[in-house]
Order: sequence, then C-alpha cells, then structure tokens
Amino acid sequence: MLAEAPHIERIIAKDPASLWTSIRPDSSRRLLLAALDAFGTLGFEGATTREIATRAKMSPAAVYVHYGAKIDLLETILEVAHQAAWEAVSEALDGVVGPSRRLRVFAEAFAAWHASNYMLGRVAQYELPALPEGRMEKIAAIRRGFERLVRHELRLGIDEEGFIVPDLDGTALVIVSLGIDLVRWYSPDRRITVEELARLRGELVLRMVRPWGTAAD
Repeated sequence: MLAEAPHIERIIAKDPASLWTSIRPDSSRRLLLAALDAFGTLGFEGATTREIATRAKMSPAAVYVHYGAKIDLLETILEVAHQAAWEAVSEALDGVVGPSRRLRVFAEAFAAWHASNYMLGRVAQYELPALPEGRMEKIAAIRRGFERLVRHELRLGIDEEGFIVPDLDGTALVIVSLGIDLVRWYSPDRRITVEELARLRGELVLRMVRPWGTAAD
C-alpha cells in the first residue's frame, strides 16, 4: 500500500485560477490568461497582440492600457509560474526532515506542480529565451534556487546517509530536469496520473543517489 502523500494531493487539488488572483484589475488578469493561451499554442513570436486581445474578448488597444508591450505579458507570466512552483515546493518541504525524505518530497512536489500546470510550465520553459537578459533577474534567481536546494540536500545525503554522487552539479541539474521535462509531453489524457508521475519521480531520484538501490524511506 502506498504511503500517503499530502504534499502531492495539495498541489493537484489547487485551483490553477488561484495563481492569478493577485493580478488586478480583472481586465489585466484576462489579458494575461489570454496571452498564456496564445503563447502556449502559437509561441511568443507567433502570438500577436491582436490575437491576445481577441482571446481576451477585448480590443487590441486595451492591451497597451494594461501592458506596455507584449514582452511585459510574457515577463509577468514567467514570474507567476516560477514563483508558484517555488511556493509549492517550499510548502511541500515545510517540516520534512532528512535528506532522503526531503529529496524525495522535492522531486514529487516539483513533478506534481509541472504536471498539474503543464501549459503554464510549458510556456515558462519554451518561451523563456524570448525574455531579454535585463528582465531575467527575478526568474533566474528562482531557477538557481531550485538547483541550490537540491545540491544542499545531496551534500547532506553524502555526509549523513552515504549518498553516492560523483557529480554534484550534474546530478542536481538532472533531478530538477526530471520535473521540468514533464511539460514537454504531459497532458491530462495520458494514462498515467499526476500522482503516479510524481511518485515515480521521487522513487527515481532516490535510486540515483542511494547505493543500496532502494527508494524506500
């Protein structure tokens, strides 16, 4: 019988619309959601402001009332995505003790968030190169934070639990990538559920670093 995983359940149960409640006024939020839809289907370069306005059921001029340029929409979407993923992982890890357990929970929560928010995650990864370097500071800091968190747990695991990690930076990058890669192919019509994907990621991560070849806690 599988152990309970409330951190996975919380992420799955969270309404994606709640990620955007801080965006005011409502018309700004509508434009962001329309832009997310357009970027997800057409890409940043392919989505025109007219297309975004049409999806938001607003006039093209209305876009510039709320956002100075199309790039401002993308920047806001990317910041919302990265901050939401960080908060989901932080909440999942709250109170979790021990490098094996924390590494597993990180992998599960990170995977669950990306699968549950696959379209937002897809835009956040695929359209990131369109964002000018001068606008990347906040997002880049969060991305570095994920890898730094994983490296920290790997170091503790090496010292306290005998993890075997020949390449610390490379292993941390692979662990983070296991979650991010889900946005490339996941959709709800897949036979595997979000919870199953998350649990599998958690198991695989521990098998990568524990010499005794088991993912059991």
